[in-house]
Amino acid sequence: MLGTLLNILDGISYGMIIFPATGVFTGLGGVGVSMFFVSAIISQLVYSVGGSGFAGANGSMMIEVVPFFHILANDIANQIGYENKREIIATTIVSFALSSLLTGLTFFLLGALRLGSLIGFFPRHILVGCIGGVGVFLIITGLVVSTRMDDDEFTLSLSTLKFLVLNLHNLTLWVPALALAVVLRLITHKFHHQLIFPLYFIAIPIIFYIVVAAARLNLGKLRETGWVFDMETADDPWWQFYTFFDFRATRWGVLWSTLPTQFALLFFNILHPPLNVPALAVSINHDVDTDKELVGHGYSNLLAGVFGTVPNYLVYVNTLLFYRVGGDSRVAGFMLAGLTVVLLFAGTAFISYIPVMVVGALIFVLGIDLVKEALWDTRHRVNRTEYITIASIMICMTIWDFVIGVLFGIVVSCFFFVIQSSRRQSIRALHTGETVMSTVRRPGSHRAFVREASKQTTVMRLQGFLFFGTITRVEGQMRTLVDGPEWHDNPVRFLILDLSLVAGVDMSAAEAFVRVQRLLSAKQVILVFCGFNAETPIGRALRSVDLLEMEGVELFSAFNDALEWTENAYLRVWFQSQKVETRSIALPGRQDDIVFGDDIVSTPRRSRLLEAGWRTIARDHSPELPLSDNPELYVTLVKAFSSYDEVSQALFAPLGAYLERMTLPEGFVLWTQDDASDGLYLIESGVLRAVYHLAAHTPDTEESMVAGTLAGELSALSESTRNATCVVERPAVVWKLSIESLRRMETEHAEMAKTLVKLILKAAKVDYDILLSALAARH
Repeated sequence: MLGTLLNILDGISYGMIIFPATGVFTGLGGVGVSMFFVSAIISQLVYSVGGSGFAGANGSMMIEVVPFFHILANDIANQIGYENKREIIATTIVSFALSSLLTGLTFFLLGALRLGSLIGFFPRHILVGCIGGVGVFLIITGLVVSTRMDDDEFTLSLSTLKFLVLNLHNLTLWVPALALAVVLRLITHKFHHQLIFPLYFIAIPIIFYIVVAAARLNLGKLRETGWVFDMETADDPWWQFYTFFDFRATRWGVLWSTLPTQFALLFFNILHPPLNVPALAVSINHDVDTDKELVGHGYSNLLAGVFGTVPNYLVYVNTLLFYRVGGDSRVAGFMLAGLTVVLLFAGTAFISYIPVMVVGALIFVLGIDLVKEALWDTRHRVNRTEYITIASIMICMTIWDFVIGVLFGIVVSCFFFVIQSSRRQSIRALHTGETVMSTVRRPGSHRAFVREASKQTTVMRLQGFLFFGTITRVEGQMRTLVDGPEWHDNPVRFLILDLSLVAGVDMSAAEAFVRVQRLLSAKQVILVFCGFNAETPIGRALRSVDLLEMEGVELFSAFNDALEWTENAYLRVWFQSQKVETRSIALPGRQDDIVFGDDIVSTPRRSRLLEAGWRTIARDHSPELPLSDNPELYVTLVKAFSSYDEVSQALFAPLGAYLERMTLPEGFVLWTQDDASDGLYLIESGVLRAVYHLAAHTPDTEESMVAGTLAGELSALSESTRNATCVVERPAVVWKLSIESLRRMETEHAEMAKTLVKLILKAAKVDYDILLSALAARH
C-alpha cells in the first residue's frame, strides 16, 4: 500500500508539471495527471504480464523528461500563436504521443537486436550533467509551483529574485516547501529505512489539515492565496485529454519542426533503462536480461503511444521501494495497476485538496537529489575535465535550452576526449635490436654479430589509437631518429614499428607515416611494420594511402618475424661481403634479398657491420679440422661452443662413438610437448622450429634453431618432459646424444662428458635468456 501511495503521489507531482503552467496550458494539471496514470497503468500491466524480469516492476515516467515536454509545448505555442488554443493543445498532445512511439520503437529495436550493451559506451558524465541540469530545472519548477507564478515569468534576473525574496507572501509559500525537503534529506541522511520517504509525504497533508482545522481556516481562501491547488477542471472525467486529440487541428508542419527536441528526448530516454535495470538487479540480487527488459519497454511505450499518452520506463527508486515493502510478485504489480485504475476513474477532483507544499516539497527533494548526484557525489569520482563537463552542461541547460545542453555536452566531451587522448603516451617502448633479439637459436659467433649489428635497428612499440592528436609525437620521435644528432651517433638501418597494441589508425596518422617514409627512404632506412595483417582495419587504413606498397616498406604479422628478418639481413650482408655462398648458411624465415643501396665500406652503417663481423664471426671462425672420420661433427661443435670456451680436438675425439647422425625430412616431428625426453640434438644443417604452448589463452611462442645450435638440451640433462613441440622446418642433419649414451660417456670418458655438459649449459643459459627477454618484450 505504501508503494502504491508513493507511486500515486509521484503521478500527481509529475502530471501537474507535464504542461507548462502558463498561457493556453493553464488548468491542464488534471489532464497531465490522467495522462501519467494511463501511461503508468500500461507499463505496470506489460511488466507484470511478462515484459520484465522483475516481478511487480513499477513503471512510470521519469521526472527528468519533463523539461523536454515543456520545450515541446512552448515551441509549438510560439510557432502556432497563442491565440490558436485548440491547435496548440492538439499538436502538443500528438507530440507527446509521438515521443512514446519513437521511444517504444527504439527500445524494441535495441532489445530485439540485442544492442542494449551499446548504451554503456556512451559517456556517463554527460548523462550525469543532464541529470544535474534537470535537478536545477526541478528546483526552479518547485519555486514556480509553490508561488503559482507563470513559467514565462521566471528568469534569471534581479526582478525574479525580488519577487521570490522581497515579497513576504511569496516567501511564505516556497520557504516551507523547501524547508520540508531539506528536513527530509537531513532525516534520510541519518536514517535509511525505505518507509521514511512515503510516510513523510503522507504525514505532511495530515498535519496541514490538522492545523487548518485547529485554526479554523477557510479552505477557499487558502486556494485563492496559493496554499491549496485550485483545479478549474477538477470535475472533468479522466478521459478528458482524449477530447484534445484533433488531427484536423494538428499542425503537422509544426510537429515536424519539433523532431530535434523529440530526438533529444529520445536520447535521454534510452540512456535510463540500460543503467537502471542492472543497478536494480544488483540492489535486489536478481539476474535479468537487459535486452529482454528493453523489448518489454518497447511494448509498453508503443502501447502508450497508441493510447495517446507519455513515455514510461522502469524507475529505479520507486521499483526498489516497491520491492522492499513487499511488492515482489506479479500479483503486487496487478494490484498496483488496479488501484491506479480505480484512482483514474475516480477523477482528479481530489487534487484540489492537496496542499501545494506537498508537491513543491517533493519537487524540491528530487531537484536537490539530482543536483547533489551531479555535483557533490561526483567530486571525488570523476577527473577535472569530466567535472567541468558536468557543470558546464548544467549551466548551459539552465541558461539556454535542454537540447542545446545535451548537444553542448557531447561536443565538450569530444573536445576533452581528444585532449586527454592526445596526452596519452602512444610510444610504449623505444629500444634497439641489441636489447631485443628474435627467438632464433644461432651459433654463438652469429649471435654476437647480430647483437652488434642490430644497434642499427630501432624498435618502436606503439599503443592505443593513433589519430591526429597522438600521431604528432610519434612522427616527431621518428624524425628525430634520422634527422638529428642521434643519426650521426647511431645511424639506423631498420625502423621496426610494432602495432600489435594499437587499436586503430585514422587517416591523419596514416598520412603521417607516409611523410615519415619519404624521409626514411631518402636516408635509405627500411620501415618495417609488424603486429597486424594487411586485411585488418589497421592494414586497410595504411593501404588506403598506399603506404604498404611503397618501396622500402615491409610488413610482418608477428614482431618476432620482423626481428628475425632484419637479423638475417645483417648476416646475409656479412657473408656476401666475404664472398660466402649465403644459401649454405641456414637462415630461417622469409628469405628476401635486401639491397641496401650503398657500397660495403662507403657509409658508416656498412663500416660498422664490417667491423662487427671481424670482431665476432671472423674471430671465432675455425678451419675444418679432421676429427677421426667425422670432420662435420667437429665443425658443428666449433659453431656451437667456440664462443663459450675452446673446443679441444683431442678432448672431443671419442665423441662420435656416442652420437647418432640422423637425416630428417621437412615436417618431421622430432618430439611433442609433454613427451618424455630421450636425448639432445646437435644441429649440423637445416632448421628446426620449437613451438611453446605456455597457457590456454596466450599465443604460442615459436623458436627457430639453425645449424650450430642445440635442441632439447635442458629436458635431456634434467630427464624431464619436453616443454615444446619440435618440428623440422627445413631438411636437417642432426647428431643425437641419447640419455643412455650420455650416462655411458660419463663413465667411460668422464672429463669429456663434464666439459660437454658445461658447454651445453652455457649455451642453454644464453638461449633461454634470449627466449625470456622475447617473452617479456610482448608486454
